[in-house]
Amino acid sequence: MYLPKAFAEADLAALDALVARDDFATLITVRDGAPTVSHLPVLYRRDGNRIEIRGHWARPNKQAKHAGSALMIFHGPHAYVSPSWYLDKEEESRVPTWNYAVAHLQGELETFEDTDFLAGVVADLSDRHEASVGRDWRFEREREDHVSQLRGIIGFRFLAEGAVMKWKLSQNHPEANRLSVARELAAQPREASREIAAMMSALEPVGD
Repeated sequence: MYLPKAFAEADLAALDALVARDDFATLITVRDGAPTVSHLPVLYRRDGNRIEIRGHWARPNKQAKHAGSALMIFHGPHAYVSPSWYLDKEEESRVPTWNYAVAHLQGELETFEDTDFLAGVVADLSDRHEASVGRDWRFEREREDHVSQLRGIIGFRFLAEGAVMKWKLSQNHPEANRLSVARELAAQPREASREIAAMMSALEPVGD
């Protein structure tokens, strides 16, 4: 990922917040020289610098046969930035851009087919997301019809070896420009634009 120094984020608490906002990940692997991509809900856990992510594929997914090196991407909010919002737009000939937050995690995949692991993943995913929609469906390990469904999936554990995070929030601009862009984004109808505005407003002031 292209990462100018001004946009590099190193605080893993920022990663925690990004994943809590949207824990639907893009998982990329390479097999026989060709990339394979899956988009998956995942379970994230961090203990200090140790990051563990669990999830599962549908059994027919070709990526489910992969163990080893992988890249997982978490996408945060993003927003268009109009050059008209910069206070120095004329003298600096400003142009349009896009502000966003994204995290790339590189690590190793392990695959699992045992019932206990798969049941744990399905149960934890449903517990997390059922509450968010006001429902209470639960995976019941004592029900054969529930357990039989596990034959259709393969589980994985992803252990991250490093995280590269890009928070592109106009840090390369004068403070007056950043404040102006944040105000404009905060007034936009898109929720993601307002999220970016909040992230920009939370930045520590930087001398220009």
